[in-house]
Formats: sequence, structure tokens, C-alpha cells
Amino acid sequence: MSTKKLILSQEEIARRVAELGREISMFYQKRPLVLVGVLNGAFIFMADLARALTIDVEIDFVRVASYGKASTSSGAIALRKDVEIDLCDKDVLLVEDIIDTGRTLAWLKTFFQDKGAASVRICALIDKKERRQVEINADYSGFTVEEGFLVGYGLDCAEQFRNLGAVYHLENPPV
Repeated sequence: MSTKKLILSQEEIARRVAELGREISMFYQKRPLVLVGVLNGAFIFMADLARALTIDVEIDFVRVASYGKASTSSGAIALRKDVEIDLCDKDVLLVEDIIDTGRTLAWLKTFFQDKGAASVRICALIDKKERRQVEINADYSGFTVEEGFLVGYGLDCAEQFRNLGAVYHLENPPV
């Protein structure tokens, strides 16, 4: 049986998302921006982030798979849904719930650069740097969390717990 321990409260998350919205809006204030959310995990974070921005943006989503229903990454990345917006010569901000091994975001960054994006930057709610296997850094990071299997605010375990308003450490996740 899994139990949950609070890591990030709704209030902490809301404050940091508002700060990120201000930072991103300042950086891109005179440039068109495309937010690309990584499904399924980033949809809640991206919705709140988009509302915190004071600039006009286009929004699209991409879906990749590397975890499936397991609690650890398989290492293989499969594109399940591509963006529908033409990214050629546009600034792209990849929005992700968590950077773990870095494999998915490194792959996506190259993928969007190959599509002709003018720039590709990364915004992640949570950065788990100690798990990094591929060198990749978030340009905008909400929180650094060092350990634990996290759920809530879009983060899941076998598609459960995404709807929780805060982030929790899930003790004894299924393998």
C-alpha cells in the first residue's frame, strides 16, 4: 500500500508559477512564443503557467512515452503525438512537469530544433538533478526536489494521482 507525504503545497506551487510567469513574460515580451506542453504530466502546470503569462502565446502539445505504467524510465523514447503548429522560426518553450533522467527533454529539444524552431528553451515545474543521465538544464525551473517518487499536480504513478492539487512523495510506488 502506498502512502503520500506532502512535498510542495498548493500555495507554494501557485507562488512559484506566478514568479515563472513574470520571468518568462519579461524575457519574451517582444517575441512571439509557442508553449509546447509534454503530455500528460505537464497539462496542469502549463494551464496555470499560461494564465500567469502577460504576453500572447500559441499553445500546442506533444506526447512522448518513456515510462509506460512503470515507475522507472525504459530509456526508449517514442513520439505518440507531434505538435500541429508550424514551429519554423518561432521561439519554443517546452513545458514539462519534471526533469528526471533528462533523456526525454534532450530528445525533444533536438527534435524541435530540427523542425526549424528559432530557439528552444525548457520550463519544468520540478528538476531532479541527481537523477540526470543526459546533460540538459531547465531555463526556467520551479523547484529542485532531490529524492522520492513524486505525484500530484500532473505527476502520476500509472496514470493515478495527477488530479491532486499539491505534490507528494509516494512511498512504496508499484514497480
